[in-house]
Amino acid sequence: MTPIEEVEIVEVGPRDGLQNLPFYVETEKKVQLIRLLAESGIQAMEATSFVHPKAIPQFRDAAETIAGVKGTPGLKIIALVPNLLGAQRALAAGVQELSFVFSVSLSHNRNNVNKTPEESLEELKRIFDLPGMETQWTLRVNLATAFGCPFEGILPDDLVYEYTDRVVRIGAKVIALADTVGYGNPAQVRRIVAASLRQYPERHFIIHLHNTRGLGLANALAAYEAGLRTFDSSIGGLGGCPYAPGATGNISTEDLVFMFESMGVKTGIRFPQLFRASNYLREILPGVEFSSGVLKAGLPKGMWDGAV
Repeated sequence: MTPIEEVEIVEVGPRDGLQNLPFYVETEKKVQLIRLLAESGIQAMEATSFVHPKAIPQFRDAAETIAGVKGTPGLKIIALVPNLLGAQRALAAGVQELSFVFSVSLSHNRNNVNKTPEESLEELKRIFDLPGMETQWTLRVNLATAFGCPFEGILPDDLVYEYTDRVVRIGAKVIALADTVGYGNPAQVRRIVAASLRQYPERHFIIHLHNTRGLGLANALAAYEAGLRTFDSSIGGLGGCPYAPGATGNISTEDLVFMFESMGVKTGIRFPQLFRASNYLREILPGVEFSSGVLKAGLPKGMWDGAV
């Protein structure tokens, strides 16, 4: 495939990055973080999750967060939803794109959303049946644990392909392959991504990677080389699934932008403004460790002078 020297980065920090914290982040701070990230040039962002507050208390203010960031210039607002009720709440709050998640692993899906994958697929059908879905709004479907499960280990590629085919048949046009616990390796990522793009060239594929075992950027590069052009990442490298033992942060937005821009692949994201958002996150999350190598070491001499 001829390289396209441009990629899209979807910022998931305000959702995936905050959900595992042991303390609550006030709504106004979440709103300010989202606005600062948007100022850096990020055009698509998972802003929150419409889950039951007992499941993840961090997002008990989901509707208020959406209200605070609606109308942010140039920003597509995305919200994660685990079920029909969450989708209805998100749409009522004014969300532009829903991000539905279920796991291809039976064990993880039961732990994460208290359903079997079959039950989640039935829920997905109900969401697609909502009036205006796919004409007024976009629905992204996330296949969690596509590269490995904390309970079942590495899953067969054919299982990922089977569920990809099933969500396509239900109506999914945007599909994210998620390495929920950082089990993936570059050869595996390249193989699954290439096969998915080859089988469904008319669908928009995204990859969601965690850096649990240090292979996040290597896996992102493998996905890029296989032809994928949209990547999830999290400011500071924060993140982790509360229902996946051992899951740690996403790939860092700062590091992902640095890798691509160093290669001459445009992201549309400006480092001075991105660092402003990173530094604000440090202020509102005292004591929280960030995994971003760029935040720790800074940019190479002569590269984006003045950005730090």
